Amino acid sequence: MTLPDAPTTYGAEVERLEIELLLEGIYRHYGFDFRSYAYASLKRRLWKRIHADGLSTVSALQERVLHDAQVMERLLLDLSVNVTAMYRDPTFYRAFREKAVPLLRTYPFVRLWHAGCSTGEEVFSMAILLEEEGLYERARIYATDINELVLRQAKTGIFPLEKMQDYTQSYVRAGGKRSFSEYYTAGYDGAIFNTSLLRNVVFAQHNLVTDRSFAEFNVILCRNVMIYFDRELQNRVHGLFYSSLSNFGLLALGSKESIRFTGYEDRYEPLDATEKIYRRIG
Repeated sequence: MTLPDAPTTYGAEVERLEIELLLEGIYRHYGFDFRSYAYASLKRRLWKRIHADGLSTVSALQERVLHDAQVMERLLLDLSVNVTAMYRDPTFYRAFREKAVPLLRTYPFVRLWHAGCSTGEEVFSMAILLEEEGLYERARIYATDINELVLRQAKTGIFPLEKMQDYTQSYVRAGGKRSFSEYYTAGYDGAIFNTSLLRNVVFAQHNLVTDRSFAEFNVILCRNVMIYFDRELQNRVHGLFYSSLSNFGLLALGSKESIRFTGYEDRYEPLDATEKIYRRIG
């Protein structure tokens, strides 16, 4: 779906000024910092909310946002990137099984940080993978997102039943070792995943833009999140990840993301360059 753009009569300079004021107001009032997000994508998401609320200007949205927390919650859903799926990019999970798991077997305990976990589909995907590889009992997944609403959804472990056929195909392509239906129960038009898959998962709100590192990890997964950040913010987040990884820890990025031109390129070696899995060496 194409997001709506600004009216053709809307002056670009005024529009940008209003957006900057809105983002500054959100940061000061709510603590969410979107000021370094990629402008074009951000602008379209703002106009989506403006049209949805029956408004005509960015300034009108600012007035609503600063005086009504519920409007801010709706806008946060628009600005947060929540495009996800179970076993998204199946070849990534197959590569993780084949190349990362043997390394993780050498650790007495494995800490994984899933940054930007959204509604949790990829968290469950990784939990299943670790379960099948015999690693889950000595692993802990820290799943974080800026958006508390999507975290609450993730904790339920309930996903649309109509997506299970596609998810099953992706699971098989990702190297799944069992029948995918073993992991969930169908009911009330939803697929309810086994609560045992969450026994070693910790969900928490975390803002990649403003929050600091909170532990040392053996694996950090942040896939298809930083493509929405500008170059400066990408560098800052890479600094956060680097300082949060143990030596020889693994960093997994999305298919369109890279450590090139970040200032940290020489501190990693590719474990699988195609699937964007890197190992810290510096």
